[in-house]
Amino acid sequence: MTDSQDPMIHEDALPGHESGLEPKPEWAPRYAGSGRLAGKVALITGADSGIGRAVAALYAREGADVAILYLSEHDDAGRTADIVRGEGRRAITIAGDIGDKAFCDRAVAETIEKLGQIDILVNNAGEQHPDKDITDITEEQLRRTFQTNIFGMFFLTQAVRPHLRQGAAIINCTSVTMYQGSKELLDYSSTKGAITAFTRSLSENLVGEGIRVNAVAPGPIWTPLNPCGGASPEKLAHFGEQTPMGRPGQPNEVAPSFLFLACEDSSYMSGQVLHPNGGTIVNG
Repeated sequence: MTDSQDPMIHEDALPGHESGLEPKPEWAPRYAGSGRLAGKVALITGADSGIGRAVAALYAREGADVAILYLSEHDDAGRTADIVRGEGRRAITIAGDIGDKAFCDRAVAETIEKLGQIDILVNNAGEQHPDKDITDITEEQLRRTFQTNIFGMFFLTQAVRPHLRQGAAIINCTSVTMYQGSKELLDYSSTKGAITAFTRSLSENLVGEGIRVNAVAPGPIWTPLNPCGGASPEKLAHFGEQTPMGRPGQPNEVAPSFLFLACEDSSYMSGQVLHPNGGTIVNG
């Protein structure tokens, strides 16, 4: 058994089960692989569902083995592992809270032990909690959102850094809310601004070592994050309609951005952000 499950993690509303979502998000890669990640090992947070699952599936199709980090959705994580193995690649699942530095250290150590190396770090996991007024945001919620969304990126990058060699890639997930703002996601949007600054600063820090750092800023994407993150039924009924394309995106429409930034196709890019957001112009 290659899977690790932490019994101290307790289920709550987030990140939510993709297995219970209707309609199901589209995660399947849309084209045959071409070996662009052959021989690589990727560690992907939030890989049990949504964008993380789609990225894991596409990376596996392109030849990568995958460490699947997730909070507590064991059924979803097991499904993602099956998808990766179905592509002929190795997969391990590791459950825990990336806001806990000790867990991040253990997860990286387990990945190195079982998969031998780490070439790609995808910092994808995140949480959001809508509030209509800033006074509704509790101190606990504020700390929790920052702990998961930005502290976790620092903790994992610190743990992975000694194992990254020249040619490695780090891809962080920011958001269109960083550029547009979001009146009901004040704390979430603030973390996404921090992630973009982190991406640009870390790129400057590591580019001389031959390690590239970039980010992806999705628009409204149909994943468990929104229905399980407090969005109202009324908001969900019109989710994504505000984009120029008039619809939400699917995870497999975002995953190719993560592939591009992980492989040699983007060898002359670092400190940049890609914007799969349905046509919204953000000038960022």
